[in-house]
Amino acid sequence: MIRIGYAPGAYDLFHIGHLNLLRRAREHCEYLIAGVVADEVLIRHKGVAPVIPLAERVEIVRNVRFVDAAVPALTNDKVGIWKDLRFNVLFKGNDWQGTEKGNKLERDFAALGVEVVYFPYTLSTSSSALRRTLQNIDALAGHSSSGPDLERAA
Repeated sequence: MIRIGYAPGAYDLFHIGHLNLLRRAREHCEYLIAGVVADEVLIRHKGVAPVIPLAERVEIVRNVRFVDAAVPALTNDKVGIWKDLRFNVLFKGNDWQGTEKGNKLERDFAALGVEVVYFPYTLSTSSSALRRTLQNIDALAGHSSSGPDLERAA
């Protein structure tokens, strides 16, 4: 039986952590589907609006060589997504491992014959850290109104 993998994620501000996850996932399956979480789902479940629009995030992930298909994840219900895609291995960051939601995910998918595989989280880079850096830059730029008007000077 072919191993079909599913790697859900926001993939916002695409960085090395995302690439590491997709690379590792591809090493554990023959066909990899990346589920790119929709804006509304991110806002509802994480309280964060993505910087990059969904269509652009899907296009970026679709063009990563480790990915065979990239699809919008329009719900947070992974079992519901499984009913449409029928993957047999789900990949998650190890920040889920041993948590209440991770344990529930494992129980739900064990009943369907789907393996849950965890990968180490890339600590050096995260979308949250990148988002904070962008906010800091934006705040600094907003406070430096005494400097020259660079648009007019150009």
